[in-house]
Amino acid sequence: MIVYPNCKINIGLRILNKRADGYHNIESVFYPIAVRDIMEITRIEPATENTIRFVSSGIAIPGEAHENICVKAYELINKDYPLPGIKVHLHKQIPIGAGLGGGSADAAFFIKALNELDELNLSFGEMHHYAKQIGSDCSFFINNKPALALQKGEVLEPVELSLKGYHMVIVYPNIHVSTAMAYAGVVPNAAGESIEEMIKLPIASWKGNILNAFEAGIVNHFPVIGNIKNELYNLGALYASMTGSGSAIYGIFESKPQTLDYFSNFSVFETELN
Repeated sequence: MIVYPNCKINIGLRILNKRADGYHNIESVFYPIAVRDIMEITRIEPATENTIRFVSSGIAIPGEAHENICVKAYELINKDYPLPGIKVHLHKQIPIGAGLGGGSADAAFFIKALNELDELNLSFGEMHHYAKQIGSDCSFFINNKPALALQKGEVLEPVELSLKGYHMVIVYPNIHVSTAMAYAGVVPNAAGESIEEMIKLPIASWKGNILNAFEAGIVNHFPVIGNIKNELYNLGALYASMTGSGSAIYGIFESKPQTLDYFSNFSVFETELN
């Protein structure tokens, strides 16, 4: 079985307050984007049980193979449902540490594929249950539809938002931003209008109104990220923003920009939005 885990962008990101468990409550809108990894899942032959072999190609994934997020998903499910031996080959194309949720997408698509391959008959609720244990935004990719993300990002509410027909440019400046660095520059603030209300405005009015709370602090560390955002606006973006905790910057355009030469030293992804 071959599946194609896609990434997501954050439209706005508010850090509301710090929780008793040390995490933060957030508010953001997650939107799926058709920039994808490629994952092949096969049974190990001759048949074995309770075994997973993970290999990868493409972008190098930090850590050992047995530490991969797909292996963690397999082990979680295997505690409740004895699983067959599985081999996973992940061809990684979504940048790592970019705020695009690629790792979470890989785990969620693996859960959905394993459910189908092994005929586990897991409900959406059960798949969400496993996904939440792997990462805060992992469960988003189970439904894979626009959603308002609350609390740690794992509480999802559907939102009416369609960007169909717009053109998206994502620029990754080959900078890995750690979560610790992202939060170091943030002061929680629950005041102000909710993103859920602001996305109802015309896209052209999002600029200056829908903000990513991580962006200012990270741009202070890496001014090139701010330069990329400014150039996206110079090229005619209706709205541009850093996504998640960075460092990828996206721009939403009415039509494909004529040139992207300014970004020749970076990784650039383009797609029509659905």
